[in-house]
Amino acid sequence: MNIRRSAALVAASVVIGGALAPAAVADSASPSPKVVVPSGLYGTSDPTYDGVWRQSLAFVAQDTVGVKPAAKAVDWLTGQQCADGGFAAFRADPGTKCDAKTVVDSNSTAAAVQALAALGGHDDTVGKAVSWLKKNQNADGGWGYNPGGPSDANSTSVVIGALAATGAKPADVQKSGKAPYDALAALALPCAKNGKDGGAFAYQPDKKGELAANADATAAATTASLGAGFAPDKGDTPDAYTCTDGTKPADLAHNGAVYLQNQLSTHLYLKSELAGAKDQPDYGNTADAVTAVAAAEGVKYTKDPYAWLEKNAGDWAKQSGPAAYAQLIFAAHATGNDPRDFGGTDLVAALGKTGPAPAGADGDSAAKKKDSDSDDKSGGLGTWWIVGVMFIAAVGAGFLLSGRKKQQL
Repeated sequence: MNIRRSAALVAASVVIGGALAPAAVADSASPSPKVVVPSGLYGTSDPTYDGVWRQSLAFVAQDTVGVKPAAKAVDWLTGQQCADGGFAAFRADPGTKCDAKTVVDSNSTAAAVQALAALGGHDDTVGKAVSWLKKNQNADGGWGYNPGGPSDANSTSVVIGALAATGAKPADVQKSGKAPYDALAALALPCAKNGKDGGAFAYQPDKKGELAANADATAAATTASLGAGFAPDKGDTPDAYTCTDGTKPADLAHNGAVYLQNQLSTHLYLKSELAGAKDQPDYGNTADAVTAVAAAEGVKYTKDPYAWLEKNAGDWAKQSGPAAYAQLIFAAHATGNDPRDFGGTDLVAALGKTGPAPAGADGDSAAKKKDSDSDDKSGGLGTWWIVGVMFIAAVGAGFLLSGRKKQQL
C-alpha cells in the first residue's frame, strides 16, 4: 500500500478522500505555523503544501467552462516561480528570491504549466518552467516529486500533462534515450500475471522492486498515457473490456481504464486507503477514476459512478475546497455532463467563491462589481471565501496529492 506520511496529506486530506494535493517533500515535515492566505489564492486552508497545486487545478477547471480568473489570482501564481523556472508548493513572500532552502518540485511546476498554458499569454513563465522540468528528468524518462528523486507514476503523469499542454510531444522529451512513457510502462502491472490487478499502475516499486496496484497512480497514469493533463476530453474508443500486455501509450491507457472500471463496478466508488478508514469512500480518487475511464474508454462504464458522485460528493467538495471542486469539474467535463448542474450544485460557481471573483470582459471590473454588490447586500460583511474546516489525519494513503512523496510499505 502506498502511504503518504506528511503534513502535506494533513493539509490536503480535509476529509476522507480529500482533494489530491502534491505529496510532502519530506516524511518528517511538520505542520507550519499559521500562514496568512494571500488574497489572490483560492481556498482558505494553510497553503504551505498545496498552494500552487490548488490554484492551478482551479484555473484549469475554470478554463473548461470559459471562466477567466481574476488578474490578482493569476499574478499570485506567476509570482510563485523561482528564477530557475521551478515552482515551490507555496512561497509566502514571493518578493524574496528563491535560495537553496526553497524546495521546488515537479508537481507544483507541472501543475502551474498546465494552468498558465490554458490561460495563454504567459509564454516566458511557461517556457522557463518547462526547461526546468526537462533539466530534472530522470534517466528512466520519468520524474520524481523532488529533483533527483526516484520516478513515480503521479509525478511523471503530471509532467506529461504539462508537456502536452504546451504543444510538445511527451514521447520526444527524452533522457538517456528514455521517454516519459517508458517510465510509466515500467510501473504498469502486466495483465497476464496479475489477475484483477492487471493493467493497474504502481506509484513506485517497493524496496524489493515489486509493483503494487494503486488506484490513484492508475488514474493519473491512464490520463497521461492519453497525452492529456488534468482535464481530458471525453473519449470515444470502443471498449473491449479486456486487459492486454501491450506497452504502447494507448495500451497503457486502455489497461489502466480496465482496472479502474473493475474497481468502480464493485461499489461505484473507490475505497479510502487512509489508516483506520473501513469501507469509506475516497471521493477524490473516485472522481479521478471516472475522469480517466471516460477519457480512455468513453462513458459507458462511468454513468453510474458519476451519478454516485453527484449524490454523495457535494459535502466533501464543500469541506475540501478548490482542488476538490476542480476534480469534480474534470469528471463532468470528461463524461460530457454539465458541471453547473452537479446533483443540484453549480460546481463552477462554488469553485469561484473559494477565491477572487473571476474576471469579466473588462478584466477585474466585473469582479470588483460583484464584491461591491455582495458587500451592499450584507452590510459590508460579504465575503467570497468559503471557510475551510481542516481535519487532521495521522497517516494517509492514496494521490494527491497529489506533497507527493509516497513510500511503498
